[in-house]
Amino acid sequence: MLLTRLPAGRIGGDAPGLAASGWAWPLVGGLIGGLAAAVFGIAAWLGLPATMAALLALAAGALATGAMHEDGLADLVDGFGGGGDRAAKLRIMRDSQIGSYGTLALILSVGLRWAAITALAGTGLAVLALIGVAAASRAGLPLALSLMPAARDNGLGHMAARDGAPGALIAVGIGAIFLLPLGLLPALIVGAAMACACLFLGRIALRQIGGQTGDVLGAMQQCAELAGWIAIVALAG
Repeated sequence: MLLTRLPAGRIGGDAPGLAASGWAWPLVGGLIGGLAAAVFGIAAWLGLPATMAALLALAAGALATGAMHEDGLADLVDGFGGGGDRAAKLRIMRDSQIGSYGTLALILSVGLRWAAITALAGTGLAVLALIGVAAASRAGLPLALSLMPAARDNGLGHMAARDGAPGALIAVGIGAIFLLPLGLLPALIVGAAMACACLFLGRIALRQIGGQTGDVLGAMQQCAELAGWIAIVALAG
């Protein structure tokens, strides 16, 4: 319900805190990656070129999530790039309009992932990477919630942070398991690259706006995913 647009039924009574589901976020990522991998595999089976198969896989993932993480990345880059102070950055991040910074960030994000999937298409790693990276890139978000203060006194990040992040370490463990099909050493390297990306963005967010928001978490997922793809392609090369 939180991380996808996929039908998931209804919650009877009071809904639990957002952070209570944090341990399962990499499982949701694995589902999203699995859908993207299935689309990639079907496209390849139909004889479509790797470039088209990769783009269709990315489209499937974006449709499954409603592009919520991409939206977070665009909002964060617009805010951090265009705001003169903390208040202005937060105001821009909440604005539904997209600016030149956010547009360029989305182009680079989609382009890099498209190039990475295409590069791995002939190695047999593309399907494993689609699933593993999608899961692992969401595994660090509950930990970020537990370690970073909320930058606003309302919003998604604030609501989740109020509950802490139970199961954050479980989420990290599940994300690591999803990377193991790549091999133990590659999994360690890819996981380290993704962790560094999360830490880097977290430090920037603390410096720019004093904490996390829903947009920060979305951008963190995107940065972790990009770091994972770049690391896998570098290892495969």
